[in-house]
Amino acid sequence: MSTIKTSDGTTLFYKDWGPKDAQPIVFHHGWPLSGDDWDNQMLYFLERGYRVVAHDRRGHGRSDQTDTGNDMDTYAADVADLARALDLRNAVHIGHSTGGGEVARYAARAEAGRVARAVLIGAVPPVMVASAANPDGIPLEVFDGFRAALIANRAQFFRDIPAGPFYGFNRDGAKVSEGMIDNWWRQGMAGGAKAHYDCIKAFSETDFTEDLEAITVPVLLIHGEDDQIVPIANSAHKAIRLLRNGTLKTYPGLSHGLFATHPEIINPDLLAFIRA
Repeated sequence: MSTIKTSDGTTLFYKDWGPKDAQPIVFHHGWPLSGDDWDNQMLYFLERGYRVVAHDRRGHGRSDQTDTGNDMDTYAADVADLARALDLRNAVHIGHSTGGGEVARYAARAEAGRVARAVLIGAVPPVMVASAANPDGIPLEVFDGFRAALIANRAQFFRDIPAGPFYGFNRDGAKVSEGMIDNWWRQGMAGGAKAHYDCIKAFSETDFTEDLEAITVPVLLIHGEDDQIVPIANSAHKAIRLLRNGTLKTYPGLSHGLFATHPEIINPDLLAFIRA
């Protein structure tokens, strides 16, 4: 397996395919998954001559099951360690959900020349949880429910999410993929329960407002209009107003996991943005 050691000694697993002198595209997965969630996109861009990289966030997939450092500052620092180790320059960073938050924080702080463009898909920024400053956010009790369900029966919880709202399989007339549900469960159960528990706070309570305002490279926001996990009104519709050079593209009827259910639509849009 290909791994690096981060600054605090954590082992991160990564995949790095394609010509090492080609432009890198770096994929950042959502909670509680792994780099395998991007297999379709990695193969698609590999065939088009790009270098494609995906890592398993600490505590997820094949990386160390950390009990500390499961927060956005550390996640972004880990990406910086990966970029230095693989000498990733002029890279396009694509993040889904929690991974979108990771991309935003990393891109806002990255060394000059490391990041060329960024894509946030169904991403959590600017902030999910409701507060006095974000009164129309999601109540904290919802995320407390996530934590309780994870503790009570993580295996069942990780079955219910993809079988229901994640891919929109709970909608009338949805074409349900049992393989996609099983693959979500497989990825989730490979990670560590403590890291997954901590990450709920990281993705729901982190405020990315200053990160979005600080990013200078072009950013594409992609969001399904029927996203039941990260509702578009509280995320992309707010995030686009904070970006200096942002573009928002939404998809009627599509879910939180739209890049997995509809790669034939999303992949060409990603390619067009990267080539623009």
